[in-house]
Amino acid sequence: MTSMSTASSPVAVPSEEIASPAEEALATPQASPTTASVEAATPIQSEGESNTAAAETRPLPEEWRSWPVVPTLSPRMKSVYLAGMQAGNDPHAFSKVGDCQNIPEAFLGYYDTPGRYYLGKNYEYLQETIDYFSGSFGRQGAGVRLGFNFPAIFSPIQSDPDLCGPGEAPLECELRVHNPSFVFISLEFWYKGRTAAGYKEYLQRAVEYALEQGVVPILATKADNVEGDHALNLATAQVAYATEAPLWNFWRAAQQLHDKGIDWARDADGFHITVRGWEVRSFTALQTLDALWREVRGEPESPSSG
Repeated sequence: MTSMSTASSPVAVPSEEIASPAEEALATPQASPTTASVEAATPIQSEGESNTAAAETRPLPEEWRSWPVVPTLSPRMKSVYLAGMQAGNDPHAFSKVGDCQNIPEAFLGYYDTPGRYYLGKNYEYLQETIDYFSGSFGRQGAGVRLGFNFPAIFSPIQSDPDLCGPGEAPLECELRVHNPSFVFISLEFWYKGRTAAGYKEYLQRAVEYALEQGVVPILATKADNVEGDHALNLATAQVAYATEAPLWNFWRAAQQLHDKGIDWARDADGFHITVRGWEVRSFTALQTLDALWREVRGEPESPSSG
């Protein structure tokens, strides 16, 4: 399990080790020789399927290492967001669905506590997003729990009976109770018996459910490589590519940290990340939320990127 210090000292923006994080994160990678011409997806579709919509070029899933840290929204995802607004989703709310790496103490929680963080003069614009989504950062929702994995978020027996209805799984419960406009989906555990194919199937299912509710799913890569071949990051990129869900590429941000953000002193398997890694993870997630929110409002660039 992952633990993190809950000390009350302010958390700095990751400016010392991440060079110009906003500029690097918001940059769109140049097309490479392996970039494919694909069809813009309107309905849910599997990889390899296409429709007759106008073609667009996107980097392939195999190039996930070069995908930007902070993603952009496709026209389809903007339509999903607007449909969710029409259905009554809360524009001020976002949810988290994940394991111990996503509990408020480890992920984003301090942004709901003034004095626990400071943004620095280059990132003061992020305070608007913190204020707008206040209450979601430090919230312990129905979709996050120590030890959660993908099967668990679809299992009603794993739900909190005080929050969820009979037969309601944690993922369903969280989206119903909090009624968000965005949801971070990040279940990163590698355990015996898990395969990348199974992980991908569950992730696709979670994304499709979120889209059905008019909620924009935000997927995430991870800093560790305990599986040995980055199979889970590739699977995540494949789902993001097929569904057009935005992918927040934390792996890329972590590459600029000492030991690439991995806390080797804590354990030999390279799973846990450093305290600095936790700071960068929360900060780049905040940047992602800010960028996507600005896009749905018609403001594609952050104030610091001009």
